[in-house]
Amino acid sequence: MVSRAAAQAVARDTVPLAERLRPRTLGEVIGQRHLLGPEMPLRIAFESGQPHSLILWGPPGTGKTTIARLMAGAFDAQFIAISAVLGGVKDIRDAVERAQAARQALTPQRTIVFVDEVHRFNKSQQDAFLPHVESGLFTFIGATTENPSFEVNSALLSRAVVYVLQPLSEDDLGQIAAHAQAIGAVPPIDADALDRLVAYADGDARRLLNTLEMLAVAARAQQRERVDDPWLLHALGERMRRYDKGGEQFYDTISALHKAVRGSDPDAALYWLVRMLDGGVDPRYITRRMIRMATEDIGLADPRALHLALDAAQVYERLGTPEGELALAECVLYLAVAPKSNAAYTAYNAARAFVREDGTRPIPLRLRNAPTRLMQELDYGKGYRYAHHEPGAFAAGESYFPDGMEAPGFYHPVERGLEIRIAEKLRELRRRNEEAKGR
Repeated sequence: MVSRAAAQAVARDTVPLAERLRPRTLGEVIGQRHLLGPEMPLRIAFESGQPHSLILWGPPGTGKTTIARLMAGAFDAQFIAISAVLGGVKDIRDAVERAQAARQALTPQRTIVFVDEVHRFNKSQQDAFLPHVESGLFTFIGATTENPSFEVNSALLSRAVVYVLQPLSEDDLGQIAAHAQAIGAVPPIDADALDRLVAYADGDARRLLNTLEMLAVAARAQQRERVDDPWLLHALGERMRRYDKGGEQFYDTISALHKAVRGSDPDAALYWLVRMLDGGVDPRYITRRMIRMATEDIGLADPRALHLALDAAQVYERLGTPEGELALAECVLYLAVAPKSNAAYTAYNAARAFVREDGTRPIPLRLRNAPTRLMQELDYGKGYRYAHHEPGAFAAGESYFPDGMEAPGFYHPVERGLEIRIAEKLRELRRRNEEAKGR
């Protein structure tokens, strides 16, 4: 017969480590001190005696589900969890029925409805929560790894307080690993191995715990009493970095690359490029962004930048990975050191704004084409000055805007790169225009 102690040990071992270490009280939570420390916003919410709807926004493994469960416990509320990945309208309907039953019970009970990955619900699914949140039937808690400003309906967003969770620090992850060792879930871990393990987790407690669980199984199978660095390297294989190709970190990294290029820092630009490639992003996406950088941030200060970006895209299409990635590196370095100008980008946006707000002005007859006799009889093209027949191929004093419209001055070249020459030419042409008008 199996002893009770052995049976309990087997049962304990079948419970995932993440669940065994899940905090039971607010004081046991590791990390998020900016929210849960004394006098901090979420701590105050827990101590207020009145739950409110909220959205927890942060990377994976930062404690969103744990905080939601603790809030339910703090307010003695029924906790209903819905996965937006797997759930749908039926799950929402079931949650409403359970909340109504809890409210009408002999001993009424509050309900907290927790929706994990809430950004995966579409607009109609998110809207289904609104009347019940407004009526107070339940408190809504959404968890998301995406920016709620873009992924959560404004109506639902306006009824919830957004709390931003941060990746766990190395000290936080070290404490979690120490806790796992203290309860005997994993064998003792050498300091250098622990440092590598914490770096591997990259701020994600769930990833750390899953890895610890895998190491514990491997250690038992090989009868290892300690986890040292060489064995850890063998067990983990090549260190993989967390890189969410469709999430917030993805857009933050491309933003960092773009800003490094704009800031003319070639080393930083190369660093962020390699971070993206190392994380598995499609290099074709990077080439599209580099083309955008060439037009938005360099423009006519160095028109070669756009050609180089287009060439890099073509080279990658021909060579693929990894050979084609060198062309991307060469391009991003050139973009970073090229003279910068957003004059074309600014001029385009100014022209768009002007046209959007201005009326539809008639095109002057002199600027219209006259391919038929009727058009010629209607004076289409009459008075047009052919620039190539004018001195310097420039019709001084001519206006190419609608009649009565002042030149708005959209384009202002900067005193950098080729635009220095462009600015000089424009000043000369304007001078000639003024002379012609003053005759």
